[in-house]
Amino acid sequence: MSQDSRNTEHDASRPGAEPAADPAMHDAEAPAEEDLAAAFVRETEVIEEAVENGQKVRRKGIYLLPNLFTTSALFAGFFSVVAGINGDFTAAAVAIFIAMVLDGLDGRVARMTNTQSAFGAEYDSLSDMLSFGVAPALVSFTWILQDIGKTGWVVAFLYVACAALRLARFNVQIGSVDKKWFIGLPSPSAAALVAASVWTFHSFDAEAFGFKLLMLVIVGAAGVLMVSNIRYYSFKDIDLKGPVPFVVLLAIVLGFVVISVQPSVMLLLLFGAYVASGPVMAAMRKVKHAPPGA
Repeated sequence: MSQDSRNTEHDASRPGAEPAADPAMHDAEAPAEEDLAAAFVRETEVIEEAVENGQKVRRKGIYLLPNLFTTSALFAGFFSVVAGINGDFTAAAVAIFIAMVLDGLDGRVARMTNTQSAFGAEYDSLSDMLSFGVAPALVSFTWILQDIGKTGWVVAFLYVACAALRLARFNVQIGSVDKKWFIGLPSPSAAALVAASVWTFHSFDAEAFGFKLLMLVIVGAAGVLMVSNIRYYSFKDIDLKGPVPFVVLLAIVLGFVVISVQPSVMLLLLFGAYVASGPVMAAMRKVKHAPPGA
């Protein structure tokens, strides 16, 4: 018997000695680990029903490109919340506008690449709830509404609740209303009005009680307008693919120049005008259709 064989037998006979690893057993454990990973992927897979060519089909997985834009908008909304808690209100307001731009891109990218899905629509709605519901209310509350006491957080909650109701109503009305109009103020526009107000007044160090009441009115009015039946122009009937006069491009460039001079003030005026356009046009239609002598 060789020296190596005697050493092996001696090691195996020692009390408490572990048996030598069997290469065959190691090879048998590898597929089990692979099966566990495959099971995890299978159990967490997204499966949804879609209609293609008039037939229902079951589709696995999600589309990456549009959901990347939605995730980026979600991140911008969360960053706005964190910046507001930390007292950086300018960054918080800018993050809401970034989320607004990204939110406008994800749907267009999905339509251009034919990657619409029910998962993407629900994910986008949840992202909007944070970016345009929770973030504006929290930023305005941590900046100035908390100084008003209970009325401040009640109005902030009113805005959040109205944003949730607005998004829920929009989701169930898809395909049943005229795409040319929004029913109620869109949540991104409401968030832009609140964010621009915080950005503008905070830049001017507006801490007077009059500004506190003004922010209270702005946040409350934006929330109520979201759940109203007032129609707002959606701009969805504008053909971006067709040719336009040269003066249109010149006007767009001029608009960017004007906004860059004082971004917070110009954005406040822009979205303030859009928010006011709904009630003004509703009043004009009511006067126009009023019976003579009324």
